[in-house]
Amino acid sequence: MKINRRLVLLVTAPLTVAVTFSVLALAPATNQALQANRLTEMVDVAAAAGDLTHQLQRERAAATASVSKQGSSDAFQTSSSATDKSIATFNSKMGRLSEVPGSAQASLVRIKRFMDQLPALRAQVRSGSSTISALAFGYRIVIADLNGYRDGIAQADGVDADIADRIRAAAALSEAAEHTAQQQVTVMRAQAAGGFTVASQRTFDASRLGYTESTGAMFGLGPGEWRTWLERTLSGPKALEARRLEDQIGRTGTSNGIDVTPQAWQKASGDRQTLLRSVEKRIDASVYATVSKERTKLIWTAGAEVTLVLLTLVGVVIVAVRLGRVMIRRLRDLRNAAHEVAHTGLPAVMSELSRPGGLSGSTPEQIAERSGNPVRTTGGDEIGEVGEAFNAVHHEAVRLAAQQARVHEQFAETLVRVARRGAQLTSVMVSELDTVQRDEADPERMKTLFALDHLAIRMERNTNNLLVLGGYGNARVRSADIGCSTVIVAAAQQIERFDRVSLGVIESGIGIAARAVHDVAHILAELLDNATRFSPPDMQVGVAVWRLWDRAVVQIVDEGVGITAERRAVHNAALREPQAGIGDVRSMGLHVVARLSARHGIVVELRDSSGPGTIAEVTLPANVLSEMPQETAPAPGAPGGNSGDSRGDGVRYEAPRPITALGQAGRRQPGDVGGRPARPVGAGIGVRTGGAPAAAPKSSHPGSGGAASGGTDGRGGSYGAGSGTDGRGGSHGTGSGTDARERATAPAPHPVHDEPVSRIAGVSSSGLPLRQRNTPQQWPTLGKRGGTDQRSGAAAPRPSPRRRDSRQVSDVLAAYAQGINRSSNPRGRSATDDDTERTKK
Repeated sequence: MKINRRLVLLVTAPLTVAVTFSVLALAPATNQALQANRLTEMVDVAAAAGDLTHQLQRERAAATASVSKQGSSDAFQTSSSATDKSIATFNSKMGRLSEVPGSAQASLVRIKRFMDQLPALRAQVRSGSSTISALAFGYRIVIADLNGYRDGIAQADGVDADIADRIRAAAALSEAAEHTAQQQVTVMRAQAAGGFTVASQRTFDASRLGYTESTGAMFGLGPGEWRTWLERTLSGPKALEARRLEDQIGRTGTSNGIDVTPQAWQKASGDRQTLLRSVEKRIDASVYATVSKERTKLIWTAGAEVTLVLLTLVGVVIVAVRLGRVMIRRLRDLRNAAHEVAHTGLPAVMSELSRPGGLSGSTPEQIAERSGNPVRTTGGDEIGEVGEAFNAVHHEAVRLAAQQARVHEQFAETLVRVARRGAQLTSVMVSELDTVQRDEADPERMKTLFALDHLAIRMERNTNNLLVLGGYGNARVRSADIGCSTVIVAAAQQIERFDRVSLGVIESGIGIAARAVHDVAHILAELLDNATRFSPPDMQVGVAVWRLWDRAVVQIVDEGVGITAERRAVHNAALREPQAGIGDVRSMGLHVVARLSARHGIVVELRDSSGPGTIAEVTLPANVLSEMPQETAPAPGAPGGNSGDSRGDGVRYEAPRPITALGQAGRRQPGDVGGRPARPVGAGIGVRTGGAPAAAPKSSHPGSGGAASGGTDGRGGSYGAGSGTDGRGGSHGTGSGTDARERATAPAPHPVHDEPVSRIAGVSSSGLPLRQRNTPQQWPTLGKRGGTDQRSGAAAPRPSPRRRDSRQVSDVLAAYAQGINRSSNPRGRSATDDDTERTKK
């Protein structure tokens, strides 16, 4: 769940609680406002009920007068019409009531029932079939219900006590008016009957007593001003006249006639009812105003509380949203900065530091300071502290990366220095071997020397591996292009079991550019060494070359057990993207191949074979290739034997054939190397690439054996009747031999182009080439021994070489073959040569 949702939930929970409690707090005020509004409507209906009561009282008096023949029917019709209007008003207001107390609701039900029966009662009055008593009782019931409704609304829920008293006081005044109205009807009945009876006298007295009690209740419940209103209203002549007649009638006993005329009594009692109605209306208006005022106050209070709560909630939400947006924005900035550092910034810094010279002389602390702070918005809160902590982590990560790059750089420099010292020692050892080989004729000792020489070839490849891992390359750059088959042979000469390498179909005309010759040979040597190590010892490793549009493809096929698809994918990924640092020593060959391939745009890929084993496919781009002359058959009897055609550019071409080692006791005829025609190169490529310029060897003394018979120096070159390359990596065979051995010394910082120099001085009587002598200053200085030159014969000419017969030449060749086999023997194997990656599982 994202942080914005978490913040929403975090704010929603307390906000929900606050809203709940706010609703609970607002409920009483809202309820009071609603109750006040309902009370106002009920008071309004009560005022209409008061008016209806007054009209029914007048209609009752008119009906009594009509039935008793004291009044006309027109007066009854007029009062009935006024009553109907009042009933319509009452019904319309009663329809707006939503909730009424129980007692008031019962009164309303009875009032509605009476209204339905009122037409029948009026019909009886018009027909004169109803008695005055029944008539008076019918009107009295509905008037009692109307007064009961007025008194019942005081019992509604939520009515203030003061307002309830006011409502009861107004109802008491209505009761007082009803008592005077009943008194009026009682007197009219007595006048019609000729005087009071005992019952009518009691009714008259009860009405007077009821009026007094009702007005007393009104005075006790209502405000003092209501009493004043009533007293002032009833203090006028009309009210006094009605009081006077009431007293006069009251003094009349039973069985006596009433001396007050019906017209006088009806007028005086009617005027008093009108005065009471005026006070009643004024009191109803006062009650309605009080209730309305209370309702308005409660509504405003409830509205103010609701508004305050809503504003508070809205304010809380706005503040929470603003603060949440700020927090979310800062957290997103922190997240974006972290992603920027993790996916872009830090990898870029690491890539820059992993390059050679990435530190540029700066300290790790300076590198870390220059990287800057990825999080720029910090503060004093926890988010700001996290940003500062992230900046500190980034600073420390860059510092540690710079420190690690410095350690790697120092280690690479140490590795390069060790490699250069090893190259110097190898050069000294080769020089000593040169000195011993020129004067050695014993086949057994020559066999040992050849074994040491082959070990020196492999040592030099290891030294070049260290230079490549240290960020340096081969300091030697050739001046002439070399054929691809010659480069393959040169690469095969750098491995332990070169006799297992078999050349397959090699398309003619494919050459390697001079600047890439040594690196391509190094790549192929590592792949061939890997193929021969991890394939059955009795199986051959095949090499084929063909063109593919503007490129050339070299395939190295072995018949080992192969490797799994997962591990092959890992190796191919490592070959496509070489590591910037120094890799694992166990996979040094893999890293070397990857770096050299990336340097020239060469693509190396391990592929699964259709059968057992693995195919190493090397795709050479156009910038690495060169066009070579087409191969032609050698002319019989040409110099150098019948193994090839020696051209003017010093390169001999032939059909590719297997490379095999000589048997331990085998004898090699002139022009043969391991049972196949040789492939000499005039400007041959040696396996000790990257060394100092080659020095011409001296001529052997007479009887020194082998070396004086026109052979090369013995490390990979031809001995006997044949032409050799530079020694390590060139072909063995016939032709004019050269001494192009390149002694491994400290690699120069810049490529040194070596021009081929002819070393041929002539041909002996047996057909072997003779090497010319170089000047003494061309030999490398090997140091002094006891104050004299280490190579004492370097300053003086050596005697002319003596001739050797075919038996001596055969012994030398046999010693060479045995030396090669001894160098490949596990008992004489160098531990430092086990550097290739075991890619065949």
